[in-house]
Amino acid sequence: MAPVRYSPAADRNKQPILDTLRRVLPDRGKALEIASGTGQHVAWFAQNLPQWNWQPSDAYVDGFSDIALHTQGLQNVHGPRVLDVLKWPWLDDVDAKFDAIYCANMIHISPWATTKALMQGARQILSLHGILITYGPYLERDVPTSEGNQQFDTSLRAQNPAWGIRHLEDVEKEAVEAGLRLAQRMSMPANNLLLVWTFSAAV
Repeated sequence: MAPVRYSPAADRNKQPILDTLRRVLPDRGKALEIASGTGQHVAWFAQNLPQWNWQPSDAYVDGFSDIALHTQGLQNVHGPRVLDVLKWPWLDDVDAKFDAIYCANMIHISPWATTKALMQGARQILSLHGILITYGPYLERDVPTSEGNQQFDTSLRAQNPAWGIRHLEDVEKEAVEAGLRLAQRMSMPANNLLLVWTFSAAV
């Protein structure tokens, strides 16, 4: 059996993200994680937020065994499902709206079309007071870009010209077109941001 994949970065940032989730999430609910990767985040969140039920997902099934191993024994984590945000194949199969969607490190490691699709899909499957949470690096107007993020952006674009760190204003425009608004912006370690998006009409 192949060894379970492990992301050092996911391990480093899981606690700061959890600390922030505890501030922005209600006491209980149903959450969808998009682009679960190795499953380390969803495993950590499920352990520490036991009143939340978690649905991991990813566009690539080759990581599902890793997700299963990292979440083994956790009763509040469902088995991973295939989810390509450009297709949302099981949208009509969801028996209830999600109270939260969590998506880390996808927007900059995918074509721009996925950002638009993420916002449009979230608009469809979030509950009335649900929130979309995105995490990762962003470029911001009037905020100097760190040298690390500049180098990271260059390396991403060298791997795939369709990838790259996105301008927050562009991401926000896609959210607004989907009926969402940026409700909270929180600085995180290693020059990342955690952003909370809600329905535009939410109070």
